[in-house]
Amino acid sequence: MGTNGSTMLEPLRQGLPPLDPAAVSDAASCSLPARYEAVGDARRFTRRTLDQWDTGERFDDVCLVVSELVTNALRHALPATCVQVDHAAPVRLHLMRWTERLVCAVRDPSQDSPVARETDDFSAESGRGLFLVDSFSDSWGWHPLAGTLGGKVVWALFQLPVTPAAAAE
Repeated sequence: MGTNGSTMLEPLRQGLPPLDPAAVSDAASCSLPARYEAVGDARRFTRRTLDQWDTGERFDDVCLVVSELVTNALRHALPATCVQVDHAAPVRLHLMRWTERLVCAVRDPSQDSPVARETDDFSAESGRGLFLVDSFSDSWGWHPLAGTLGGKVVWALFQLPVTPAAAAE
């Protein structure tokens, strides 16, 4: 199955995940300061939240994708001077769970589309973030924010296994 690399990384759509926001069963979010330690904060927040929601099977995948999305927001969506100084929190992580799906979304102040850098060097430390997001999530995308917020949201969707208790609801 040869997949054309450029189309593989096209996000599902420039739009919202195909889920009804009104039907969300759980939601949590946190603000992240403009410093690289925020990636660890985001991982810890995700770990605590997923523990509470009992979404064990996708735990490692979600934590990895959250790390990549937050790293990308800090590295590419903020002015370089912003990350050196501890500014207000311009990046926000949202986690939302439906019965069979989980979405993690990262909001940042940049209007620029997320871009997968072409790299054949899979040992490279950077440039693989969106490849990892694409590999470990079931779908992903982004959309610009309208109004006074500005910026964009990059999201990744994960299918959750249906537990017998959830199927009975």
